[in-house]
Amino acid sequence: MASKDNRSVIVQSEQEVEEAQAPGGLLARLARLLERDRLSDSDVAALFEARATDVRANKLAQAWREAYQQADNARRRSLLASLVRGHAQGQGGADAAGRFFRRLNAQTDGLRFLVALRADMLRWRKQVAGVGVLEQALEGLLSAWFDVGLLELRPLTWDSPASLLEKLILYEAVHAIQSWDDLRHRVASEHRRCYAYFHPQMPDVPLIFVEIAFDARMSDSVQSLLDTSGPSQDLRKARWAIFYSISNTQEGLRGISFGNFLLKRVIERLLQELPQLKSFATLSPIPGFNAWLSKLDGVQVEAIVRGQPDDKAKPQAPRRAGPDGQRWIERLRRGARGKPSEAVRRAGLKLAAHYLMGLRNGAPLDPVARFHLGNGARLERLNWAADISEKGLAQSSGMMVNYLYVLDDLDDNLARLGDGRIAASRSFAKGN
Repeated sequence: MASKDNRSVIVQSEQEVEEAQAPGGLLARLARLLERDRLSDSDVAALFEARATDVRANKLAQAWREAYQQADNARRRSLLASLVRGHAQGQGGADAAGRFFRRLNAQTDGLRFLVALRADMLRWRKQVAGVGVLEQALEGLLSAWFDVGLLELRPLTWDSPASLLEKLILYEAVHAIQSWDDLRHRVASEHRRCYAYFHPQMPDVPLIFVEIAFDARMSDSVQSLLDTSGPSQDLRKARWAIFYSISNTQEGLRGISFGNFLLKRVIERLLQELPQLKSFATLSPIPGFNAWLSKLDGVQVEAIVRGQPDDKAKPQAPRRAGPDGQRWIERLRRGARGKPSEAVRRAGLKLAAHYLMGLRNGAPLDPVARFHLGNGARLERLNWAADISEKGLAQSSGMMVNYLYVLDDLDDNLARLGDGRIAASRSFAKGN
C-alpha cells in the first residue's frame, strides 16, 4: 500500500502532466511561442536545468524537437542559436547538455533524431556561434550509444529488403551505383559480398558498409571490378578478398570510430566461410591527391620526381623550375586516358607515393589513408589508370592504391604510425 508521501508524489506527477497539456499549460505555451519564434532564452534554459525525470521538461523537449523537425533550414538555425543561448544562460551544471540530449534520446526514434541533429550542428558550425560546445557534448554521448559492442554485423544480399538495397544506392560514396543491375552485380552472393553495421535502434539504416570482390590476385583496376559484363570469379580459385568500397552513411556520426572494427570483423567472417582466402587488401581512391599536387610549384614537383624532396635545403646552383603541380595534373590525366610515356607514368607514381607517405600533425595527409593506416594496414602498391571515371580523374588523375591487411601485423603497423612512420612495402616508397 502506498504511503501518504508516495501518493502525494504520484498526484503531483499527474498534475504536472495535466498542467503541461492543458490549453494554458506550459507545453501549450511553448508551442505557441515556437510558432511565433519568440521563445525566450529563459524558456530554453529550462530544458537544461530540470531534473531528468521532470515530466514538464520532457514535454518541453518533445515540443522543441517537433518544432525543429517541422522547420526549414533558416528556422532550424534560429532554434539551434536559441538552444546555445539557453544552455549558456542555464544553471544546470556541467552535464546540462548531456541531460537534455538524454531526454531527447528517451523519446520514440530519439536516437535517429539526435544523429540528424548533430549533422546539422556540424554543417552550421560557422553560422551558429557557440554550437560547437553542444555538438561536442552530443558527440560524446553518441560515441557511447554507438559503441561497436552494440552494433550488429549483417550481410546485405540481393534477397535483402528493397528498402535496404535502395539505401546502398543512396549512400554509396566511393563508386556510384549506376543501376539495379549494377547493384545486383555488387551484392550477388555467388561472387561478391557486402556487409554493414546496424544499430538496434536504427535497424533499417546501414551505418557503414563494405563491398568485397574476390580474385586470384591483388586487383589493380576498379573498371574490371565494376564491369557487370565480366565473367564471375570462381571462388574455389580465389585467394584475395578485395575491399573496393567502404561508405559511411551518417554525417551525424562523423568522427565516431566504429569503422575501424568493421574490416577486422569482416575478415574473420570471410575466413570462416572461405578458408582458402590467403590475403586481404583494398583497392582505394586517393581523394586528396590532385588538390595537394595543385598547390606545388615547379621546383617542388621536380624535387619529388627526382627523388630529392629535401634538396631545397641543400646548397645548389639556381635552376629553372619545371611545370607546376596544376600542369602535372593535366599531364597525368591525359596519360591516364591514353598511352602515356614511361616518364610521365613513373613521375605520377612517385608524386602519389610521396603524398601518401606524408604526415601532418602525426596523421597521414590523405583521408582514406588516415582510415586504413589508422586500422593498421600498410601501403602496398600504387596502380596507374586504375579509375579513369570522371571522379577518379578529378581526385587522383586516375591512380588508386592497395592497402594490405595482415592481421598479425596490424598492431605493429599502428605502433609505427604512432612513432611518425608509415608502414609501406619495400617497393612502395620508390613509386613502383
